[in-house]
Amino acid sequence: MTLYENIKQKPFFIIGPCVMESQDLLYTVAEKVAEIGSKYNVPVVFKSSFDKANRTSGHAFRGPGLDKGMDMLQLVKEKFGLPVTTDIHESIQAKRIAEVADILQIPAFLCRQTDLLIAAAETGKIVNVKKAQFLSGMDMEYPAQKVVEAGNHQVILTERGNMYGYNNLVVDFRNIYDLKKFGHPVCMDCTHSVQRPGGAGGKTGGDRTFVPMMALAAKAFGADGYFMETHPDPDNAMSDGPNMVKLHELEKTIAPLLS
Repeated sequence: MTLYENIKQKPFFIIGPCVMESQDLLYTVAEKVAEIGSKYNVPVVFKSSFDKANRTSGHAFRGPGLDKGMDMLQLVKEKFGLPVTTDIHESIQAKRIAEVADILQIPAFLCRQTDLLIAAAETGKIVNVKKAQFLSGMDMEYPAQKVVEAGNHQVILTERGNMYGYNNLVVDFRNIYDLKKFGHPVCMDCTHSVQRPGGAGGKTGGDRTFVPMMALAAKAFGADGYFMETHPDPDNAMSDGPNMVKLHELEKTIAPLLS
């Protein structure tokens, strides 16, 4: 069974630290992700970004870069046998990322970039398109359509909230119901949806307290999968710390979604 077929049959999870801070961090988190996947017999995908290209401040840590990042992800795959995913920001990156990644993730801000969607689709890998903060669920018919029309039917659509005034997001869970109408697996981004973009003095704030509730509400609306960022010490993480689940609390956050 392919990864996409597996994802379509069971609740699935995309989990990892926001950015690739170090190889040791990736190993620490991947070990827990693999353990959860084995224990609960559910598809798990390891996620981390090689370049946080959309940070609030130009002084923020971005990551190790494309080639080093792909080497780091490859080591995770080899050590833990996990499928992996990462963000793609430019069409030219598609070929290199597809050498390692099983899923290419389209960032929310870029979900309408036609050339990017087509380049990702043409790799033949699964394409996870995050819904922009300024779009409705129904608007996502067209980004998904671009991937399919490029010859790739392996699409995931991810809800991650909408802008609610300045420096805040709100989740309209009706979007999950609407996204499911297009026939692709629908994922809930439980951590980015609790962000307060640019709301922490030159960096993004947020409140991880609400992550378990976001996940359970998404389950009630029929979500097929759940995206969560996690870190052993999120308060000292180099990106998106306020929103990441503490690694030691990850399993208790996931378990209710499988009951």
